[in-house]
Amino acid sequence: MVSTFWGALGGGGLGLALGGPLGALVGALAGHMLIDREGAPFGPASRELIFTTGLVALSAKMARSDGVVTRDEVAAFERIVIVPPDQHKRIEMLFDLAKQTSAGFEAYASQIAESFRDEPALLEDVLDGLFLIAAADGAIHEAEHAYLHDVAGIFGIGEADFARIEARHARRPDDPYLVLGASREMSDAELKRLYRQLVAENHPDREIARGLPEEAVTIATKRLSAINAAWDAIEKERGLAIGLPEPA
Repeated sequence: MVSTFWGALGGGGLGLALGGPLGALVGALAGHMLIDREGAPFGPASRELIFTTGLVALSAKMARSDGVVTRDEVAAFERIVIVPPDQHKRIEMLFDLAKQTSAGFEAYASQIAESFRDEPALLEDVLDGLFLIAAADGAIHEAEHAYLHDVAGIFGIGEADFARIEARHARRPDDPYLVLGASREMSDAELKRLYRQLVAENHPDREIARGLPEEAVTIATKRLSAINAAWDAIEKERGLAIGLPEPA
């Protein structure tokens, strides 16, 4: 199902509901003057609205962090942010506005962090999406890496978790173990138990059941693929049989 976000993107109601720098961004697209969210007549902004608008804004800012916007980055963005064909022009306009706005990425990231402070998994989803876009051209450039690290800091994502997320998108020593948040000292049974827990926690069906937008489901699907690939690598490295008995 196509997100209802895009059908309303041209209206001022979204900006009014969002408030803050994200609301100003959407309002600029709609050509409306905005008021603060506390005075908005539309009630609190939905998770879908915050998630999608935030991902658009941070993606646009990141696309300029290395000084160039590549076709691969734009294509990766469009694979994550599901845009109906008749809304492509509008998303391009929103992307361009986010690049040009005087608001820095810190303002967008801070608003997202505050909105999802009780749902840290959603903050990881946003960071994962940004990593997917950054890595689309085959490399995460130094400026992009610094940008992602700064966003993670604003989100309250620590160094260990940042390294774990990064390992899903960029080659690092001990790649498969980092992806699982594991260590080589763990036993085979402990690793398999962790792997199964991660599969259950990161399955796209969980995102659907929680009513999250399609963008979050797409990110979860790619994350689960990275988790499965990491486990396959560990299985091969350790010579584990596919039918490893259940951990005790």
